[in-house]
Amino acid sequence: MSRLTLWWARRPARERRLVVAALALVGAAVLWVAGIAPAWRTVQAYPAQRAALDAQLRTMQELQARAESLRDPSAIQAAANPRALEAALRGSMANLGGRGQLQLNHNQGPGLAVVTFQGVDAADLAQWLARTRRDARMLPSHAQLQRQGSAWSGTVTFTLTASPDGG
Repeated sequence: MSRLTLWWARRPARERRLVVAALALVGAAVLWVAGIAPAWRTVQAYPAQRAALDAQLRTMQELQARAESLRDPSAIQAAANPRALEAALRGSMANLGGRGQLQLNHNQGPGLAVVTFQGVDAADLAQWLARTRRDARMLPSHAQLQRQGSAWSGTVTFTLTASPDGG
């Protein structure tokens, strides 16, 4: 017989039961720590992770839709027309709350549109610039802004000729 078997045989029955119980307890603890607890945490975290992934998917789908709308050939054709650009720019000026004026200059080369505004809230100004970018597909060629308290005043200049990418 081996030493372990001999040692085990010499132990009283009560001690052998306690050793078996201790080994079973240690085995259960190892099984819990290594096998069950990680899976249980995964199951418990699933709803929150699913919600976060769903929100991320919605954001990505919105970005995809926005990118596809920027590639829309009809929008690019409309942007190639300076009158359409002017109309889109006038439409976007609603965000300025009547505190903006549009001046057009078609005399020198490409047409210029200069928007002058006073006392416009920062959020309204940001919305107007975003709407101009989105709807008119125009970016300012020059901007001169001044902060007056919590409002903004200044001029923003746009070129009324479309670039090949429509913006």
